[in-house]
Amino acid sequence: MSRHIESILDTLLSLTAENEVVEFKEAKNGYDFSKLGKYFSALSNEANLKGVPVAWLVFGVNDQRRVVGSAFRPARKDLGSLKEEIANKTTNRITFVEIHEVIRPEGRVVLMEIPAAPRGLPVAFDGHYHGRDGEALGALNLEEIERIRAQSTVEDWSAMIVSDATLADLDEQALAVARRNYKSKFPDKAAEVNAWDDHTFLNKAKLTIKGKQTRASLLLLGSEEAEHFLLPAEAKIRWLLKDHAGNDRDYALFGMPLLLAVDKVYAKIRNLKYRYIREGTLFPEEIDQYEPYAIREALNNCIAHQDYTLAGRINVVEREESLSFTNKGSFVPGDVQRVVMEDAPEEHYRNRFLATAMFNLKMVDTAGGGIRKLFMYQRQRFFPMPDYDLSGNRVQLTLTGKVLDMDYARLLARDGGLELQDIMALDKVQKRQPLNADDERRLKSRGLIEGRKPNYFIARSLAQQTGQKAKYSKNAAFDKQYYLDLICKAVKEHGTMTRKDVDELLWNKLPEWMDEKQRKAKVGNLLSELRRHGKIVNQGSDGQPSWALLNSSVG
Repeated sequence: MSRHIESILDTLLSLTAENEVVEFKEAKNGYDFSKLGKYFSALSNEANLKGVPVAWLVFGVNDQRRVVGSAFRPARKDLGSLKEEIANKTTNRITFVEIHEVIRPEGRVVLMEIPAAPRGLPVAFDGHYHGRDGEALGALNLEEIERIRAQSTVEDWSAMIVSDATLADLDEQALAVARRNYKSKFPDKAAEVNAWDDHTFLNKAKLTIKGKQTRASLLLLGSEEAEHFLLPAEAKIRWLLKDHAGNDRDYALFGMPLLLAVDKVYAKIRNLKYRYIREGTLFPEEIDQYEPYAIREALNNCIAHQDYTLAGRINVVEREESLSFTNKGSFVPGDVQRVVMEDAPEEHYRNRFLATAMFNLKMVDTAGGGIRKLFMYQRQRFFPMPDYDLSGNRVQLTLTGKVLDMDYARLLARDGGLELQDIMALDKVQKRQPLNADDERRLKSRGLIEGRKPNYFIARSLAQQTGQKAKYSKNAAFDKQYYLDLICKAVKEHGTMTRKDVDELLWNKLPEWMDEKQRKAKVGNLLSELRRHGKIVNQGSDGQPSWALLNSSVG
């Protein structure tokens, strides 16, 4: 055990009382996961507000700060899995820095090291922000939420003036396109814009500040030779084409001005035709795999929200049936589903100055609804909902350019009773992705899903409507007694059966959602139950069992 962790534990135990960034719990035998998650959110947010890098949740210590020992998840493997379980429920998949164990004579202590919430980004658990008032756990109040969010607006990277840059460092073609886009965005000002000189236009379009070039103006309109002004930021977009096996087939790198780079990347994306037959007709319909707006919106969002201080490039990866867009930095709004359902403009931007300029040049829509439109376009095509991966301090959006299940997709598009929130949640079920508590309650209350957490599957009533009867049956499995009777019948017919024989007998009859480990465990449990009830006996060894009927009359 690290002496460093031992020293930290001694320091925590020496505190005169708990505080906003340290919480002790006895947790002698276990602890409720939901409450643990709330403490994670609260301690992370309070660490941010107190200006400390980490907070601590300590199990195996009572309120008097005496070690009493904890049996919380005694197996290291189970303790380690807690990181992913928490990440599945938190903003941007933020999770523990580390989970430490210290063994003292009085018992085992578990120290959970919780990172402070990122600057400008309060941490939610299961969609709710939590905080502390002294030792009490409660909701993070509005003033504290706004105080954390305001951190992202204190310094706007994109608004910084580049004193050595001049109008001569801008690309003439990009400047001409910027003027054209501005007039298209504000048609009532078209005649007025024509009379403006370049300095006036750049000020009016919020690209420069009092005639001074900014990082935003160089990023969008700067010539390729002006890249050095933005170092170490990397103002580049990489397009990569992969084949069905994941091998690179082609690539291209585009730099400043990014206003023109967007069109160049768009031209590289093949956007093939997708064919399917709508109900009520025998003739195939052809559509683009991706809505052109969706490609441009995703790409422009990467430019607007990239954390340029991380010195990474924007990546666009094209596969046969999907497009992925990746930018560096956390997802500032915190929760994609909230953004989609609220359909309102964001209150906070990482690069507000840049976002405003892009709005004026008709690149992004800060009036809100851009992300929601991506979901609606996918819905109209009957394609899977957009996937957002917020792990690793980056945002990756993936658009799928095909129907996953034709019958299912047709009915979802046709059924007016299913709201977008329902479709988003059912889309997660189809993709075997975890549901949050609200989605679980919503889908269960409407009879849309069955099964046990986390292995939900489409409910029988919906499966019958969508042509997924066979898939439902594969997921629902059989009653346990069916499996028990099947084993007994097979053993009676063959005299004896090895474990491999029993596995082969039941393997394809078990639920489709089970993985190999779960199937092996299920078969083992069935054999153990038959043995305990005196139905079968192992005539072999533990390592090579040979099962026979204990009572030959069973059948």
